[in-house]
Order: sequence, then structure tokens, then C-alpha cells
Amino acid sequence: MKLFTWLQRGAPPLNERQQQRCARLQAPAGLDERPLQQQRIVVLDLETSGLDLQRDQLLAIGAVVIEDGAIDFSQQYEATLCRAGHQASASTLIHGLAPSAIAAGSEPAEALLGFMEFLGDSPLLAFHAAFDQHMLARALKQSLGLRLRHPFLDVAELAPLLCAEAPPRCHDLDDWLQHFQLQVSNRHHASADALATAELALILLSRAKRQGLDGLAALQRAVQARRQRLQAPSL
Repeated sequence: MKLFTWLQRGAPPLNERQQQRCARLQAPAGLDERPLQQQRIVVLDLETSGLDLQRDQLLAIGAVVIEDGAIDFSQQYEATLCRAGHQASASTLIHGLAPSAIAAGSEPAEALLGFMEFLGDSPLLAFHAAFDQHMLARALKQSLGLRLRHPFLDVAELAPLLCAEAPPRCHDLDDWLQHFQLQVSNRHHASADALATAELALILLSRAKRQGLDGLAALQRAVQARRQRLQAPSL
């Protein structure tokens, strides 16, 4: 099977150079049993025009890399996407991306291609990953005609799995940052939030290794088992 059988029919028009870049993108490697120390993980945060999964738009991408058991500051990605006709809304007060910043952003196809090249075959990690996964997948399909196949791990599920001592009030990213006394500046900025998530993830991955979960596949199985326990009817 060719690598890009996942190119969608009816894809948006791309120029020849963009088509060639799409064709060179790496297929995802998937989650495996390699020790966490040997993994390259891309930690992602997105800013969007709102929380509607079907109508709101992806506005900004921030990503950092965990590799060799540390944040690699030489590997970072940041892009603001140009969205024609974007207007200020309640979300603007949160992410701080004014319409002028959006108007000056990159063409969505270019920003998303750049991110996919940065991502390579690595798995993704995000806080409340289902939202980021859906918004990224929709943007890739709309702008590039690509189907997102890279696996995601959710820090919001890993944290309570690995930190049984944490108080029940720990739900969102700010709660967990406060629990571990991590100082973060410029919250609700995609790159800053990706870095904050990566710092939290390093603590969690260290705990995972001490608890015998030294691999992304093992972590995913543990997350799924916890999810099933929580969903099981109480007797």
C-alpha cells in the first residue's frame, strides 16, 4: 500500500511544491514498547476561535519536542494561521490573538504542512487531547486533504493515572501546574501552553517509568484500563 493512500479525494487545490511536500510526509510510527528515554514525542497545543468542533477554526499551533528524556528546545514549532474575515470574539480575550494578528498569519496550507514536516512520524501528546486531535484533523482535511493518523496521548488522563495522591480538584492544566508548582508565563498562548504541558509530561513520564510503565504502548494500555474501570457500572 502506498504511503499516501490517506490523501483524501476532493482535496483542496495545492500548488506543485505543496503537493510534493505532502507526498514526502512520513507516515506515523505508532505507539511501541521502546523505553520512554528513546522516544521522540511532539507536545502540541492549539488556539482556536472557539470550542465548537464543527464550526470554529484553528488559529495557532504551538509544539515542542521531548526527546532523550528531556525537552529539546532546538525543536519547536509555532505558527499563526491566516483566516479571512476573522473577527474578535470571547475567545480573543483568552488567547489574545487579535484579528490583525490572524490577518498577518501564514496561509493555512503552509502552516499545516510545516507542522506535519516538523511532526514527522512521532506520536503526539496534548492536554485534553481529543479536542486538539479533532481540530487538527479537521484543519488538515480542509486545507491539505490529509487524514490525521498519528496517535495521541492525553496528559489529562495520564496525570490522574500516575498521581494517585493528587487532590480530586486537579482537573485542568492550571490545576496540575499548581500541584507540581510549575511556573508558567503567558498562559493561553499556544507555544507557552505546549511548553507547560511538556514540563508536566516530563514529571509524569518519570513517574510512569518508576511505576513500570516504561513505554508509550504500555502507558496507553494503562490509560484504557483506567477508562474502562471508570466507565464500569458500580455494583
